Amino acid sequence: MKVRFWGVRGSIASPGQHTLRYGGNTTCIEARSDEGHLIILDAGTGIFPLAQQLLKSLPVQANIFMTHSHWDHIQGLPFFTPLYIPGNKVRIHGAYDIVSQRGIEQIMEVQLQYSFFPVREAEMKANIDYRCVNVGEAVTIGDATVLPLLLNHPVVNYGYRIDCNGKSVFFTGDHEPWLNIYAPEDEGYAEFQQIIDQRQTQLDAALAGLDIMIADSSYTAAEYQGKLGWGHGTLEGSIAWGRRLGVKTLVCTHHEPERSDDALETAFGAALAANGVTATGGETTYLLSREGMELLL
Repeated sequence: MKVRFWGVRGSIASPGQHTLRYGGNTTCIEARSDEGHLIILDAGTGIFPLAQQLLKSLPVQANIFMTHSHWDHIQGLPFFTPLYIPGNKVRIHGAYDIVSQRGIEQIMEVQLQYSFFPVREAEMKANIDYRCVNVGEAVTIGDATVLPLLLNHPVVNYGYRIDCNGKSVFFTGDHEPWLNIYAPEDEGYAEFQQIIDQRQTQLDAALAGLDIMIADSSYTAAEYQGKLGWGHGTLEGSIAWGRRLGVKTLVCTHHEPERSDDALETAFGAALAANGVTATGGETTYLLSREGMELLL
Protein backbone atom coordinates (compact mmCIF):
# COMPACT_ATOMS: atom_id res chain seq x y z
CA MET A 1 0.00 0.00 0.00
CA LYS A 2 1.13 3.55 -0.73
CA VAL A 3 0.09 6.78 0.97
CA ARG A 4 0.71 10.22 -0.54
CA PHE A 5 -0.12 13.63 0.89
CA TRP A 6 -1.67 16.25 -1.41
CA GLY A 7 -2.97 18.72 1.20
CA VAL A 8 -1.80 19.14 4.79
CA ARG A 9 -3.07 22.49 6.09
CA GLY A 10 -6.15 23.04 8.19
CA SER A 11 -8.97 25.61 8.12
CA ILE A 12 -7.94 27.55 5.01
CA ALA A 13 -5.44 27.18 2.20
CA SER A 14 -2.29 29.16 2.92
CA PRO A 15 -0.03 29.46 -0.12
CA GLY A 16 3.06 31.63 0.05
CA GLN A 17 6.77 31.76 0.81
CA HIS A 18 6.23 30.72 4.42
CA THR A 19 4.60 27.38 3.52
CA LEU A 20 6.71 26.23 0.57
CA ARG A 21 8.39 23.28 2.34
CA TYR A 22 5.30 21.64 3.77
CA GLY A 23 2.62 23.02 1.46
CA GLY A 24 -0.40 25.28 1.72
CA ASN A 25 -3.29 23.15 0.41
CA THR A 26 -6.00 21.85 2.71
CA THR A 27 -6.52 18.20 3.52
CA CYS A 28 -6.33 15.49 0.87
CA ILE A 29 -4.59 12.10 1.19
CA GLU A 30 -4.22 9.45 -1.50
CA ALA A 31 -3.98 5.78 -0.59
CA ARG A 32 -3.30 3.05 -3.16
CA SER A 33 -3.91 -0.58 -2.36
CA ASP A 34 -1.44 -3.25 -3.46
CA GLU A 35 -3.65 -3.91 -6.50
CA GLY A 36 -3.78 -0.18 -7.32
CA HIS A 37 -7.28 0.66 -6.09
CA LEU A 38 -7.56 4.39 -5.41
CA ILE A 39 -8.83 5.61 -2.04
CA ILE A 40 -8.92 9.37 -1.40
CA LEU A 41 -9.33 10.71 2.12
CA ASP A 42 -11.02 14.15 2.09
CA ALA A 43 -11.35 16.67 -0.70
CA GLY A 44 -9.68 19.86 0.42
CA THR A 45 -7.82 22.02 -2.09
CA GLY A 46 -5.13 19.34 -2.31
CA ILE A 47 -7.46 17.20 -4.40
CA PHE A 48 -6.97 19.54 -7.38
CA PRO A 49 -3.27 18.71 -7.99
CA LEU A 50 -4.16 15.05 -7.39
CA ALA A 51 -6.78 15.35 -10.12
CA GLN A 52 -4.22 16.70 -12.58
CA GLN A 53 -2.01 13.69 -11.90
CA LEU A 54 -4.91 11.27 -12.38
CA LEU A 55 -5.76 12.73 -15.79
CA LYS A 56 -2.56 11.19 -17.13
CA SER A 57 -4.17 7.74 -17.00
CA LEU A 58 -7.85 7.53 -17.90
CA PRO A 59 -10.40 6.29 -17.09
CA VAL A 60 -10.31 7.12 -13.36
CA GLN A 61 -11.97 4.93 -10.77
CA ALA A 62 -11.85 6.54 -7.34
CA ASN A 63 -13.40 6.07 -3.92
CA ILE A 64 -13.46 9.32 -1.92
CA PHE A 65 -14.03 9.00 1.83
CA MET A 66 -15.07 12.26 3.49
CA THR A 67 -14.22 12.56 7.17
CA HIS A 68 -16.72 15.40 7.69
CA SER A 69 -18.40 18.31 5.96
CA HIS A 70 -16.40 21.32 7.12
CA TRP A 71 -15.27 23.60 4.34
CA ASP A 72 -11.54 22.89 4.37
CA HIS A 73 -12.22 19.18 3.82
CA ILE A 74 -14.70 19.48 0.94
CA GLN A 75 -13.87 22.69 -0.93
CA GLY A 76 -11.77 21.01 -3.62
CA LEU A 77 -14.43 18.52 -4.64
CA PRO A 78 -16.04 20.65 -7.42
CA PHE A 79 -12.52 21.03 -8.89
CA PHE A 80 -11.86 17.28 -9.01
CA THR A 81 -11.56 17.20 -12.79
CA PRO A 82 -12.32 13.46 -13.27
CA LEU A 83 -15.92 14.26 -12.26
CA TYR A 84 -16.43 16.03 -15.60
CA ILE A 85 -15.16 13.26 -17.88
CA PRO A 86 -17.38 10.48 -19.27
CA GLY A 87 -16.21 6.97 -18.45
CA ASN A 88 -14.81 7.85 -15.03
CA LYS A 89 -16.36 6.33 -11.91
CA VAL A 90 -16.27 8.19 -8.60
CA ARG A 91 -17.92 6.93 -5.44
CA ILE A 92 -18.17 9.40 -2.55
CA HIS A 93 -18.52 7.93 0.94
CA GLY A 94 -19.34 9.68 4.20
CA ALA A 95 -21.63 10.09 7.16
CA TYR A 96 -25.35 10.78 7.28
CA ASP A 97 -25.83 14.31 8.66
CA ILE A 98 -28.14 14.12 11.67
CA VAL A 99 -28.61 17.91 11.68
CA SER A 100 -29.71 18.38 8.06
CA GLN A 101 -31.04 14.82 7.87
CA ARG A 102 -29.29 14.45 4.53
CA GLY A 103 -26.80 11.96 3.18
CA ILE A 104 -23.27 12.59 1.95
CA GLU A 105 -24.66 13.83 -1.40
CA GLN A 106 -25.38 17.20 0.23
CA ILE A 107 -21.71 18.21 0.20
CA MET A 108 -21.89 18.46 -3.57
CA GLU A 109 -25.36 19.97 -3.74
CA VAL A 110 -24.53 22.76 -1.31
CA GLN A 111 -21.35 23.77 -3.13
CA LEU A 112 -22.92 23.62 -6.59
CA GLN A 113 -25.77 26.01 -5.92
CA TYR A 114 -25.82 28.20 -9.00
CA SER A 115 -25.42 31.38 -6.97
CA PHE A 116 -21.99 30.22 -5.84
CA PHE A 117 -20.63 28.00 -8.61
CA PRO A 118 -21.06 28.18 -12.41
CA VAL A 119 -21.37 24.44 -13.03
CA ARG A 120 -24.35 22.30 -12.11
CA GLU A 121 -24.00 18.73 -10.95
CA ALA A 122 -25.96 17.58 -14.00
CA GLU A 123 -23.07 18.81 -16.16
CA MET A 124 -20.63 16.42 -14.50
CA LYS A 125 -20.35 13.51 -16.93
CA ALA A 126 -18.64 10.90 -14.75
CA ASN A 127 -20.58 8.12 -13.08
CA ILE A 128 -20.98 9.58 -9.57
CA ASP A 129 -22.31 7.45 -6.73
CA TYR A 130 -22.94 8.46 -3.11
CA ARG A 131 -22.74 6.02 -0.21
CA CYS A 132 -23.49 6.76 3.44
CA VAL A 133 -21.30 4.61 5.66
CA ASN A 134 -21.82 3.58 9.26
CA VAL A 135 -19.49 3.40 12.24
CA GLY A 136 -17.85 0.02 12.55
CA GLU A 137 -19.08 -1.30 9.18
CA ALA A 138 -16.11 -1.90 6.90
CA VAL A 139 -16.26 -1.06 3.19
CA THR A 140 -14.39 -3.34 0.78
CA ILE A 141 -12.42 -1.63 -1.99
CA GLY A 142 -10.76 -4.36 -4.01
CA ASP A 143 -8.02 -5.85 -1.84
CA ALA A 144 -8.46 -3.18 0.87
CA THR A 145 -11.02 -2.55 3.58
CA VAL A 146 -11.95 0.86 4.97
CA LEU A 147 -13.36 0.99 8.50
CA PRO A 148 -15.20 4.18 9.65
CA LEU A 149 -14.70 5.12 13.30
CA LEU A 150 -16.46 7.96 15.12
CA LEU A 151 -14.19 10.65 16.51
CA ASN A 152 -14.77 13.93 18.34
CA HIS A 153 -15.54 17.13 16.41
CA PRO A 154 -18.36 19.73 16.41
CA VAL A 155 -19.97 17.86 13.47
CA VAL A 156 -20.03 14.13 12.82
CA ASN A 157 -16.46 13.18 11.95
CA TYR A 158 -15.29 9.75 10.83
CA GLY A 159 -11.74 8.61 11.05
CA TYR A 160 -10.89 5.88 8.55
CA ARG A 161 -8.71 2.82 9.05
CA ILE A 162 -7.49 1.22 5.82
CA ASP A 163 -6.20 -2.37 5.89
CA CYS A 164 -4.58 -4.13 2.96
CA ASN A 165 -2.74 -7.45 3.07
CA GLY A 166 -1.64 -7.11 6.68
CA LYS A 167 -0.69 -3.42 6.50
CA SER A 168 -2.74 -0.58 7.96
CA VAL A 169 -3.11 3.20 8.00
CA PHE A 170 -5.52 5.39 9.95
CA PHE A 171 -6.52 9.03 9.41
CA THR A 172 -8.35 10.88 12.17
CA GLY A 173 -9.88 13.65 10.09
CA ASP A 174 -10.41 16.41 12.66
CA HIS A 175 -10.32 15.11 16.21
CA GLU A 176 -10.16 16.59 19.69
CA PRO A 177 -9.60 14.14 22.55
CA TRP A 178 -12.77 13.82 24.61
CA LEU A 179 -12.96 16.25 27.53
CA ASN A 180 -14.79 16.02 30.82
CA ILE A 181 -17.37 18.82 30.79
CA TYR A 182 -17.58 18.75 34.59
CA ALA A 183 -15.15 20.12 37.15
CA PRO A 184 -13.55 17.47 39.40
CA GLU A 185 -15.64 18.61 42.35
CA ASP A 186 -18.94 18.32 40.43
CA GLU A 187 -21.31 15.44 41.08
CA GLY A 188 -21.28 14.19 37.50
CA TYR A 189 -17.50 14.26 37.02
CA ALA A 190 -16.70 10.62 37.84
CA GLU A 191 -19.55 9.20 35.77
CA PHE A 192 -18.71 11.31 32.74
CA GLN A 193 -15.03 10.42 33.03
CA GLN A 194 -15.97 6.76 32.83
CA ILE A 195 -17.77 7.46 29.54
CA ILE A 196 -14.73 9.27 28.16
CA ASP A 197 -12.36 6.52 29.25
CA GLN A 198 -14.60 3.90 27.66
CA ARG A 199 -14.71 5.78 24.35
CA GLN A 200 -10.94 6.14 24.28
CA THR A 201 -10.41 2.49 25.18
CA GLN A 202 -12.75 1.38 22.39
CA LEU A 203 -11.01 3.63 19.85
CA ASP A 204 -7.56 2.47 20.92
CA ALA A 205 -8.69 -1.15 20.56
CA ALA A 206 -9.93 -0.47 17.02
CA LEU A 207 -6.51 0.98 16.16
CA ALA A 208 -4.42 -1.93 17.42
CA GLY A 209 -1.47 -2.89 15.24
CA LEU A 210 -1.37 0.25 13.14
CA ASP A 211 1.54 0.82 10.81
CA ILE A 212 0.74 4.49 10.13
CA MET A 213 -1.42 6.93 12.08
CA ILE A 214 -2.16 10.33 10.52
CA ALA A 215 -3.46 12.59 13.28
CA ASP A 216 -4.97 16.06 13.56
CA SER A 217 -2.24 18.01 15.38
CA SER A 218 -3.33 21.58 14.79
CA TYR A 219 -2.24 23.25 18.01
CA THR A 220 0.51 23.25 20.54
CA ALA A 221 -0.47 22.30 24.08
CA ALA A 222 -0.21 25.97 25.12
CA GLU A 223 -2.40 27.17 22.24
CA TYR A 224 -5.01 24.53 22.96
CA GLN A 225 -5.94 26.11 26.29
CA GLY A 226 -7.63 28.93 24.40
CA LYS A 227 -9.30 26.65 21.86
CA LEU A 228 -11.13 24.05 23.96
CA GLY A 229 -14.08 22.59 22.11
CA TRP A 230 -12.92 23.70 18.67
CA GLY A 231 -12.45 20.07 17.69
CA HIS A 232 -8.72 19.74 17.10
CA GLY A 233 -5.77 17.95 18.64
CA THR A 234 -2.28 19.00 19.61
CA LEU A 235 1.20 18.04 18.50
CA GLU A 236 2.03 16.90 22.02
CA GLY A 237 -1.16 14.87 22.33
CA SER A 238 -0.81 13.14 18.95
CA ILE A 239 2.78 12.15 19.67
CA ALA A 240 1.76 10.74 23.06
CA TRP A 241 -1.16 8.86 21.47
CA GLY A 242 0.98 7.31 18.75
CA ARG A 243 3.58 6.31 21.31
CA ARG A 244 0.97 4.72 23.57
CA LEU A 245 -0.50 2.70 20.70
CA GLY A 246 2.92 1.66 19.50
CA VAL A 247 2.29 2.70 15.90
CA LYS A 248 5.26 2.37 13.59
CA THR A 249 4.85 5.86 12.09
CA LEU A 250 2.94 8.83 13.49
CA VAL A 251 2.26 11.66 11.03
CA CYS A 252 1.15 15.03 12.44
CA THR A 253 -1.09 16.96 10.03
CA HIS A 254 -3.74 19.69 9.69
CA HIS A 255 -1.07 22.34 10.20
CA GLU A 256 -2.26 25.73 11.42
CA PRO A 257 -2.52 28.08 8.39
CA GLU A 258 -0.83 30.92 10.32
CA ARG A 259 2.15 28.77 11.25
CA SER A 260 5.14 29.15 8.95
CA ASP A 261 7.25 26.14 8.02
CA ASP A 262 9.99 27.32 10.38
CA ALA A 263 7.53 27.79 13.23
CA LEU A 264 5.98 24.39 12.49
CA GLU A 265 9.33 22.66 12.80
CA THR A 266 10.06 24.52 16.04
CA ALA A 267 6.69 23.54 17.54
CA PHE A 268 7.17 19.94 16.43
CA GLY A 269 10.60 19.76 18.01
CA ALA A 270 9.26 21.15 21.28
CA ALA A 271 6.41 18.61 21.26
CA LEU A 272 8.85 15.74 20.75
CA ALA A 273 10.99 17.00 23.62
CA ALA A 274 7.92 17.35 25.86
CA ASN A 275 7.21 13.65 25.27
CA GLY A 276 10.82 12.66 25.82
CA VAL A 277 11.25 11.22 22.33
CA THR A 278 13.15 11.97 19.15
CA ALA A 279 11.77 11.87 15.62
CA THR A 280 13.51 8.64 14.62
CA GLY A 281 15.24 7.28 17.70
CA GLY A 282 12.61 4.94 19.12
CA GLU A 283 10.09 2.29 18.13
CA THR A 284 7.86 4.96 16.56
CA THR A 285 8.93 7.37 13.81
CA TYR A 286 7.35 10.83 14.10
CA LEU A 287 6.82 12.98 11.01
CA LEU A 288 5.22 16.23 9.90
CA SER A 289 2.97 15.76 6.87
CA ARG A 290 4.27 17.44 3.73
CA GLU A 291 2.72 17.81 0.31
CA GLY A 292 4.24 15.23 -2.01
CA MET A 293 5.46 12.99 0.81
CA GLU A 294 4.95 9.28 0.07
CA LEU A 295 4.93 6.44 2.57
CA LEU A 296 5.19 2.83 1.36
CA LEU A 297 3.83 -0.14 3.29
